[in-house]
Amino acid sequence: MAERRLEWHPILPIPDRKRVAFYWQRKKLQGFEGEVISSALFANGIRTFGHHPKDGTALGIYCANGQCAQCTVIANGLPVKACMTRLEEGMILQPVDGLPALPRVDDNLKPSPSRLVETEALIIGGGPAGLSAALELGRRGIKTLLVDDKDRLGGKLVLQTHKFFGSIEDCQAGTRGIDIGRRLASEVAALPSVKVWLNTTALYVFGDQRVGLVKDGTRYRIVAPRVVLVAAGAREKSLVFPGNTLPGVYGAGAFQTLVNRDLVRPAEKLFIVGGGNVGLIAAYHALQAGIRVVGLAEALERCGGYKVHEDKIRRLGVPVHTRHTVLGAQGRDRLESVTIARIDERFRPLPGTERTFECDTLLIAVGLDPVNEFFQEAVQAGLKVFAAGDAKEIAEASSAMFSGRIAGLEMAAALGREGAPVPDEWRRKAEVLKSHPGPAGQPDYSSLPEAGVGPVFHCTQEIPCNPCSTVCPKGVVRVPGDGLLARPETTGAECTGCLRCLFICPGLAISLVDGRADPENPAVSLAYEIQNQAVAKGDRILLTDLQGNPLQEAEVTRVIQTKTSDRTQAVQVRVPREIAPRVAGFRIQAAEAGLKLKEPVQARPPDEAIVCRCERVTVAQVRELIRGGVRDLNQLKAVTRAGMGACGYKTCQPLLVQICRAEGVPPGEVVLNTTRPIFVETPLGVFANLRPKGGRS
Repeated sequence: MAERRLEWHPILPIPDRKRVAFYWQRKKLQGFEGEVISSALFANGIRTFGHHPKDGTALGIYCANGQCAQCTVIANGLPVKACMTRLEEGMILQPVDGLPALPRVDDNLKPSPSRLVETEALIIGGGPAGLSAALELGRRGIKTLLVDDKDRLGGKLVLQTHKFFGSIEDCQAGTRGIDIGRRLASEVAALPSVKVWLNTTALYVFGDQRVGLVKDGTRYRIVAPRVVLVAAGAREKSLVFPGNTLPGVYGAGAFQTLVNRDLVRPAEKLFIVGGGNVGLIAAYHALQAGIRVVGLAEALERCGGYKVHEDKIRRLGVPVHTRHTVLGAQGRDRLESVTIARIDERFRPLPGTERTFECDTLLIAVGLDPVNEFFQEAVQAGLKVFAAGDAKEIAEASSAMFSGRIAGLEMAAALGREGAPVPDEWRRKAEVLKSHPGPAGQPDYSSLPEAGVGPVFHCTQEIPCNPCSTVCPKGVVRVPGDGLLARPETTGAECTGCLRCLFICPGLAISLVDGRADPENPAVSLAYEIQNQAVAKGDRILLTDLQGNPLQEAEVTRVIQTKTSDRTQAVQVRVPREIAPRVAGFRIQAAEAGLKLKEPVQARPPDEAIVCRCERVTVAQVRELIRGGVRDLNQLKAVTRAGMGACGYKTCQPLLVQICRAEGVPPGEVVLNTTRPIFVETPLGVFANLRPKGGRS
């Protein structure tokens, strides 16, 4: 079986890694030492990790972030989360078919006491917010412990191959997320007062204001901090439709983890549900990895993410279906197709509008929920606790970095350190950076000089972003108003055609029209960074306007890439002057990629959809109880076991609340599940630091 790995990527280097052998159902396979089990299995074409004990349903990954337990496998006799457990040489893996047997107990194990670690500040989460806070604390010499449950710092920055919005000065806008993550981690490592524990999970907060952590999966530690920052990020929301638990249906963040972190090619034909930034960016990341994107469905009239992201994938050839919802996912033990339909103003499917698309992967990108349970428990315990990033409020990573900086100064002040007030300007910029996108306008092509060179802006929406004006050496580009939250415009200064604004634009929404050599047929330069579908001089490409509508074919006259272009190319063509300003991109994906099947596949009844993945509880079971008067989710749990599974109702509780709302139950009448004292499932032996005699903990 050929491995499904990326052999080349336009942005990411493919490192040399040590190969190791492992076994899946007694079959010898190859993986890379240290990669997580789930990625090794995906790379070998294995998506089904087991079958549910209740009904035999095939199970695969969902979050790939340790938040659920859908990826559980048996590794060397022990049930583990495949997305969080590292592959080892000779590891013997088995699917979980039914309930796993209890492991044998080693009589030679003996407990050892837990170590108490004292620190001034504890930061839970090493993403953009946590790292930014650690920098502020470390620069002031404050003893800080930063913990993260992954093997590297950066959080979601590790997955982001695109360039960031915002401002260069405040949040490194125009730089790729992967590079920002490395920079922040390097700066934190240089601070002597900041200690970093990777592969460390925060479990709970004691009433005596101490925090329980598990380090490296086996060593239990108790931390006594004076202040705590929760920067644990967010978890992806789920969606209810028949077939929603088939292997091949999973979160957009899980897909980005497989592709951009672990360099696995997990799909051939991909469909996406959700037109926020997460879904739109996932579509772009798929194209970068050479994966066909069959389509994207969004329930609203317009996608909720940045329009430059939507326009970018439309130009590349991705069909976007607004006012559509998913009726069902079809397949036996794996996803084979998805059926969508148009919806009315009350979000009800319109009969006769059903369409089915063949695909092997369906990404759910319908929003995020803050991972804030640690914050709530710390408040109850009376700790001085702060929150930043998505754990406080869902926003872009540029906003998370700024909120982390603010939290770091607030923590310093809480510790009584002088000289750490939060500047008012910081708070103002933090509000601007988390601004929702404004209404979309029309492009202005009137400022282009009659015979000369100049940029054309294809961003038609106000979003916090100004790298183009910051890098322009001649002052040709400016962002009006406060210089951040407005659409860019030209100043009338003479452009030299240096392409810096084109190369740095996070939305790839700037073209450069150059009529100096031939005013009637100017050269148009377009940003491009999907080089695994390489474009070379002499190729003919189909040019499109900013929304992906075809304009005409043209021959590529030049491909430009410099040391300062940061892995972005400029593809140059010549076109008649009357269409030159409207040329915004070109297609790389043929229209046939999004063709529907001749006849739609009839989706199963909506009430058959699964609400609780862990316990296989259906919508029908939940609705029957709600209609019978149940308003307490704890009562629902007692009757159906919804929320009793390993994920601890993290996935199903928001869905249960949605069903209550759909049944006309006011939110104030719904009683949420009683909070579990431990947020992540942990073997009991960990708390005693069990180890073999003579071993080390």
